Amino acid sequence: GVVLTAATLLFTWAICYDLYRTKMAPQFDHPLKLRVIHWGWIMILTVGQVFQLLHICSQIAFIRFVMDFRRPKLDPSLFSEDLDFSGVPVRVYQPKAPSSGLRRGFLLFHGGAGILGSIAFYEDISSKITKECDLVLVSVGYRLSPEFLYPAQYKDCLTATVHFMQSAEQFGVDPSQIIIGGDSAGGNFASVVAQLLVDRPDLPKLRAQVLVSACLQAMDFNLPSYQQNGAFPMLFRENAICLGLQYFQKDLSLMEDFLQGAHVPPEMRRKYGKWVTPDHIPERFKRRGYRPMPLAPYKRELYWQLPQILQITFSSLFAEDTVVQRLPETLIISCEYDVLRDDSLLYKKRLEDAGVQVKWFHAENGFHGVINLFDFGIWSFPSGLEILQNIIDFVNGL
Repeated sequence: GVVLTAATLLFTWAICYDLYRTKMAPQFDHPLKLRVIHWGWIMILTVGQVFQLLHICSQIAFIRFVMDFRRPKLDPSLFSEDLDFSGVPVRVYQPKAPSSGLRRGFLLFHGGAGILGSIAFYEDISSKITKECDLVLVSVGYRLSPEFLYPAQYKDCLTATVHFMQSAEQFGVDPSQIIIGGDSAGGNFASVVAQLLVDRPDLPKLRAQVLVSACLQAMDFNLPSYQQNGAFPMLFRENAICLGLQYFQKDLSLMEDFLQGAHVPPEMRRKYGKWVTPDHIPERFKRRGYRPMPLAPYKRELYWQLPQILQITFSSLFAEDTVVQRLPETLIISCEYDVLRDDSLLYKKRLEDAGVQVKWFHAENGFHGVINLFDFGIWSFPSGLEILQNIIDFVNGL
């Protein structure tokens, strides 16, 4: 009786919250399916918050607990091995069939805002890329915040990448054919690692990078995609900032000032404004409701609360031209209904202007995290499979 009543109230709350807060574009396919998934996500967040208030466990710990129930199966044509790359846990996926020569290598950095996600949660994605591209894939289990604060996450990704480059032939991999990639926060880490490696003459050059719905700048949270998709599942505009503040272990009361851009010093506005501007967003992406919003007046104390988010090891869009022009061939994937869409569009232009070879795929019906729903039974979305297929085609075309 009590459990059923609590579950009914929780379900009713999730539906009401979704109907009140969510704003889906009428052009979006499968709105009911996404709403149902969103209801589940709201219930998980709510129970986690209640547990945190009751001092049972933190909300993040509860979300991780629930996510651990999703255990995709390894494709039978592959085998995997859990290893340690210079102190970083990884899982190496390889085809069982022998190869006549050295294979390509792919390092995958999972998403989850640097606080969620795991190797196991991404096993279906890792398996499909490994099988369809006939390569050796290394899924990196970087340390998560808040247990391990920034910059542990990208440094773990860098450490694992360097280790793999130096030992590639032990895994039957051509060191000159190594690709790195990730989605969401993992895409951010991949972009940072790629930039840091251009100044490593002791290592082979990366063959390519794959950036899926990556967070690439923390200067302007009022770009067209933030305005248009601010209440679109699975990542609301406010939630994106909350996750970022949690990642850095900062007080959530700072959210509104960050949303308005009050954390950006005048000299950075002048320097980075040439790269972070709606003027670089094609007009077709501004038609769904957008009005220009200048950054709020600068608050010095706010900047010093979190200067890291404007450094190139978080906002990789701000790297110098001398670094950007040496980046490897890049696949950028953006989703129409994602607050981070315009980060991808701006980075695409930045790379192209620097002479980097870029392939771009835009998922017209994609939303943040849809790649994780490419093979989720009746809850699968075609856009997730389209994104994964574009990654496979890109890698096979290298």
